[in-house]
Amino acid sequence: MSLQLDWSNEQDKVDIAEDFIGVLEKLLQLAGEAEGLTEGEVTLSIVDDEEIHQLNKEYRNIDRPTDVLSFAMQEESDEELGIVYEVEDESEPIPYEGMLGDIIISAERAKLQSEEYGHSLERELGFLFVHGFLHLIGYDHQDEASEAVMTKKQEAVLQQAGLTR
Repeated sequence: MSLQLDWSNEQDKVDIAEDFIGVLEKLLQLAGEAEGLTEGEVTLSIVDDEEIHQLNKEYRNIDRPTDVLSFAMQEESDEELGIVYEVEDESEPIPYEGMLGDIIISAERAKLQSEEYGHSLERELGFLFVHGFLHLIGYDHQDEASEAVMTKKQEAVLQQAGLTR
């Protein structure tokens, strides 16, 4: 068994090649491996700004579009390690193997940001996907130190996959 990706492109404003799914699957495997997570499922929806704006307003009370949203399904997480765990009957925590959660990416934001940063759309989508995945398994970037940890992990995975700036 391995990490599974279920994805859908629910927008028609930015052209995303069908074969890009292979890159996303590779990123998921690499990011999972780096975190010691070998099983589980992630759902990815690529949407437009209008859809992500609506979701951002509904779930985060922020009335504007954003680039990526993550909705984790975990029961508990080890804040220090950022690895998702299930806890059964007060026993030792075991790595979570079910549905890790949903990642939603705005294709329009990704395209705009790729142009601003001067790299490919694929690199930006990959960055946002890995960023969303790290949120699913418990990482956050509320302060400079935690942001530095996430950035280092994201860049390492992107480098391994050949998605450089």
